Amino acid sequence: MTVSPIAPAWLQHPDDANALDAAVWPQNAARGASGEITVAGVSASALAERFGTPLYVIDEADARARARSIRDAFAAEAAAIGTTATVYYAAKALLTIDVARWMAEDGLWIDVCSGGELAVALAAGADPARLGLHGNNKSVAEIDRAVGAGIGVVVIDSAIEIERVAEAAARLGRVQAVRLRVNSGVHAHTHDFLATAHEDQKFGVRLDQAVEYASAIRSYDSLRFLGLHCHIGSQIFGSDGFAESAARLLEVHAELLKGGEVPGLNLGGGFGIAYTSADDPTPVAELAHAIVGSVARECARLGIPVPALAFEPGRSIVGPAGVTLYEVGTIKDVLVTVPGEHAAPATEAVRRYVSVDGGMSDNARTALYGADYSVRLASRVTDAQPALVRIAGKHCESGDIVVNADYLPGDVRPGDLVAVPATGAYCFSLASNYNYLTRPAVVAVADGEARLLVRRETEHDLLARDAGYSAPTSPADDGADR
Repeated sequence: MTVSPIAPAWLQHPDDANALDAAVWPQNAARGASGEITVAGVSASALAERFGTPLYVIDEADARARARSIRDAFAAEAAAIGTTATVYYAAKALLTIDVARWMAEDGLWIDVCSGGELAVALAAGADPARLGLHGNNKSVAEIDRAVGAGIGVVVIDSAIEIERVAEAAARLGRVQAVRLRVNSGVHAHTHDFLATAHEDQKFGVRLDQAVEYASAIRSYDSLRFLGLHCHIGSQIFGSDGFAESAARLLEVHAELLKGGEVPGLNLGGGFGIAYTSADDPTPVAELAHAIVGSVARECARLGIPVPALAFEPGRSIVGPAGVTLYEVGTIKDVLVTVPGEHAAPATEAVRRYVSVDGGMSDNARTALYGADYSVRLASRVTDAQPALVRIAGKHCESGDIVVNADYLPGDVRPGDLVAVPATGAYCFSLASNYNYLTRPAVVAVADGEARLLVRRETEHDLLARDAGYSAPTSPADDGADR
């Protein structure tokens, strides 16, 4: 076994570069009899042939099982301390009409943060009373539409939104339930761009402003104050950050009770998942027990009733259920100089660049956050020795990397299919048309069948938005869809 000197320290050299780590892959992913990766009984080659690549594949049963598991874990822990827990699905992770229907059917509420997300949830038939609207810059039109639709709760993010929501509710003859988003000052152990509880950031208001803002909310007959909301970050392992944030919030919650009812407390989401075998996320049952238990202890210390609780997971529901399929295009070995340590001479190592037919337009997280992913050969198995690879995209951008470092069989070749797991969250949502690539299709797989959720874009779709485009006189004249 030869470990590459340019491999990151966390990356283990695999005994078998064909093996699928159950902690990273969807519950229903496996190697089929032919050696291909299958998801819910559908092979990678069958998916690629029918829907093309790149392709987002969602294990429907896995996503729905995770949703129910999180719902049940928090409900059980809340019931044990004499309260309730509402679980909102954070739609920004992955939203299609079918995904919204799954979440609603499985008893979750849905959190949206734009007019577009609201439109999808409503098109899915979701009960507006079981929706929440987030966002640091909700337009007046978005607020009017949400309130008019009968949305369950609006999360107030700034002083100006108090007036805007109150005016919309009064004009529409409603009493609108609202939460106030605050920053607890707890910094979850995560990437700086993902940490959203700092005081110096765009979301929410300072915790020491909560009493003032709640008083302003209570001054409007058209508003009903439900309580505080806080989100401490994303991709969080462990419960300590949630417990500390809850303690700080409940101190203020106790103060707010002196001015009237405060029925609830929303502690947000951000529960982490495994993107690589080195990741060790906290099981949801442990998280629920620890977080809800900390709330109970703090309420007892303060001598206040335990509020109704709410949580907003997204990534932890759909992230592990997703796989992205790509076709390998070109392969290039690059010689890298490795500086010696302690006056030792420099050495050289090979990094194999495996370029695929997608990239940062279908998975921006590696470029945005330095996120790590795993990769496996999807269309076959091989006894070839593992080689360190970097999965690169096809964009005109040096930072266009999908998987920074992993091992694939050394005989990987053009035309192979490769699969990147844990891509259910924030890949389709962040997809773009950079370099005028078309966005991939999204398919759900269940019980040996694949079903289209979102069709693949065509070049005609891209051209049709351009005011300078003149449509061809007949479809035969236009090669854009071929």
